[in-house]
Order: sequence, then structure tokens, then C-alpha cells
Amino acid sequence: MQRVYSQRVAELDKERDAAVVAEAAAAIISRLDTRVSGVTATVQKHIVEAVSELRGDAQLIELLRDSVEGNITTILSAIQHGIPIEQVEPPTAALEYARRLAQREVSPNALVRAYRVGQQALLRIVLDEVRTSGLSPELRLDVFEQMTAVTFGYIDWISEQVILTYQRERDHWVEHRNRLRALRIREVLSSGSIDVDAMTAAIRYPLKRFHLAVVVWRLHTESSEELGPMERFIRDLGEAVGACAPPLFMAEDKLTGWAWIPVESSTATLAETRARGFARSRTDAPYLAVGQPLAGLDGFRRSHQQALAARAVVIAADSEDLRFAASSDPGLAAAALSAGNIDHMRVWVLETLGPLASDNENDERLRDTLRVFLGCGSSFKAAAEKLNLHFNSVKYRVSRAIDRRGRPIADDRLDVEIALLLCHWYRSAVLA
Repeated sequence: MQRVYSQRVAELDKERDAAVVAEAAAAIISRLDTRVSGVTATVQKHIVEAVSELRGDAQLIELLRDSVEGNITTILSAIQHGIPIEQVEPPTAALEYARRLAQREVSPNALVRAYRVGQQALLRIVLDEVRTSGLSPELRLDVFEQMTAVTFGYIDWISEQVILTYQRERDHWVEHRNRLRALRIREVLSSGSIDVDAMTAAIRYPLKRFHLAVVVWRLHTESSEELGPMERFIRDLGEAVGACAPPLFMAEDKLTGWAWIPVESSTATLAETRARGFARSRTDAPYLAVGQPLAGLDGFRRSHQQALAARAVVIAADSEDLRFAASSDPGLAAAALSAGNIDHMRVWVLETLGPLASDNENDERLRDTLRVFLGCGSSFKAAAEKLNLHFNSVKYRVSRAIDRRGRPIADDRLDVEIALLLCHWYRSAVLA
């Protein structure tokens, strides 16, 4: 019984002590209430001096002041009236300031740091008030401990709120900006005349440079987000190619992106080779189709058209092996002219090549040898060098290919060359 009584007495003493601390803290806060404007100005000054990213224009500085004042008022009110942190509301100005920073692409780290600096500055002011309060040393310590606990709790809570608000606004702002940018890019791609300088500023891309257009895509994905990784891949590709400015990226759909990489005229001829080498070096590379590096507004448009045509061939071929295609690849531009009519193409290829259009490794080897032989002006020697084969091997394969076709090629050589070209690019899509 005595033990229970002693525990109850101890609890009552703690309650009285807590009440004394709360009353003393409320008295100190009431004095600070009359100086909120001055306290706000001091804290704001510390923040601006410590976080250079927040030194914006007059409007943003004013909103920062309102945010600081709202946070200070909320903290002081929570201490003075014993309001639990989970029951306070975030100041409107604090949330709006977070949104404004997101719109201006100020780092969220700057926002978090501002709260830490502001907390430190406010606690210094509170400590000065506690020191001059006339309270006993022990009570001063208890009061400052309580104020510190409330302040830390609030800063931890409000930091989460403003960062969440920042991220939501950032996502919304980027999505909105990207939509507007995509509309502008489509304006550029149209055949109409535009103000090149104004459009360069609007899409933040140098339209007067040489441009290597790229179409990048994945056939399917298990991830809910592919555009981000593809855009990062394009940035890396730009560095590998030697871009003279950041690439331009536009989402066509959730699995496809259009991009342009600006290059100097002196390095334009190397851009495609570098792009191919980089794509082959990356195990995570998506499918890529590129146009030729071409200059100016017309080059921006034409290179994109070439990249789209190259992609159409890759899509129609439906081959895992064909993951990079350039419009300058021999025969690809011609093959792209028929990309929209695969069924008719398949029938014509079979009519032209006969059994040589069969989908097997042996006939593929014969077709490739015949294609190279005809491309070398019917020179066995030149074809042997290109294929790294013996002269007699080339001669044998060409003879076997003609036998498989079932008739000579003298009368319709052009048709045969085109059919072989289509087989080379479209593969099983046009084979029997």
C-alpha cells in the first residue's frame, strides 16, 4: 500500500513539475509573441546567408519571409498552448514556398537545409530569452529542453510535409512543362516556317547545329517506368557521341522516346559510328534507330524522318538481334520504303527468289553470299575479300544460290538484288 502511495505522490510531483515547466515556457513565449516580426527577420537573414540557392527575386524572398513567420508562429503556439505536433496544420505560406521552389527547379536539399538553419537560429533566440527569464537554473534547463523537443518535433514533421508538397509540385510541373515542350517540338517537325531563335529558346535546344536524331524504345517492360532510364541513356549517349549541348528528349509514349543530339560540324561524320559503338557496349541498351547527322532546321526534321524509317524496319523485322539500325546502313533506306506492306513484300520475295527465300540457316548463308557478290559488281574476288572467304567458296555458294532459286539472274538481276536486300533487313518477316 505504501509503495502504491509513493508512486502516486511521485506521479503528482511530475505532473506539478510539468505544469510549472509549461507555465514558465508559456510566459517566455508570450514575450516572444510581441517580437515575431523581428524574430522572423533574424531567422530569415540566417537562412538566406547560409543557403545561397534561396537568394531569389523580391517576390520569392517575400514568400520566404511569410513561410518563416508561419512556421515560427506555429511552433510558438504549440509550445504556449501545449498543442501536440500531430494536431497542428502546416502553414499555407510554407507549402506554397515549397511549390514555388519546385517550379524554379531549386534543389529540395536547399529547402531541407533552410529548415535546419532556421531551427538553429530560432533556438538561439529562445535560449537568450530563457537565460534572461529570471528562472532558477534547473527550471531554465527544463524549459529549454521542452522548447527544444517541441521545435525538433515540429521541424521533423514539417520537413516531411514540405518535401512531399515539393515533390508533388515538381512532378506536376515537369509533366506540364514536358507537354508544352512536346507541342513545341511537334511544331518544329511540321513543314511550316518558324522563328528558329525563338523556338530554340522555347525548347532549350540549339536548332542551328548538326543533329543526330534518335528513336529509342523497348518492346515490352515489367517496369512501370521506362522513360526515365531511356532519357538517362540518351544523356549518356550524347556524351559518348560528343554532343556540344544537352540532348533533346521527348516521350512519344510510355515505351518510346524521340531524341536529338546536337553535334559540331567537325565531329558530325563520327556521330553515327560512336553511337553504334556505345550502344553495343551497354548491356542495358534499349532498341535504337538513328538518322544521319544533318544541319539546321531541315536537318532536325530530316534526320528524325530517317530515324523513324529505320525504326519501322526494325519493328517489322521483329528480331532480337537487330537492336541498332542507322539510316545510312547499306540498303536500309530502300528497304524502309516497303515497311508498311509486309504481306505483299513476302509474296513478292517468294516469287522472285523461289526456294532460296526459305527460312533456314543454309539458305540465309547462300542469300548473304549472293547479295554481297552482286553488290561487288559480280566480282568473286571482291566478294571473297569482303566476306573473308576463299575465292572458290564464294563461287560455289553463288552457284548453289542460283540453283536454289531455280533460274538464272541475268534477266531480272535488279529484282533479285532488291529481294535479297529485303531478306537481309526484314529477315524471317519476309521468308517462307
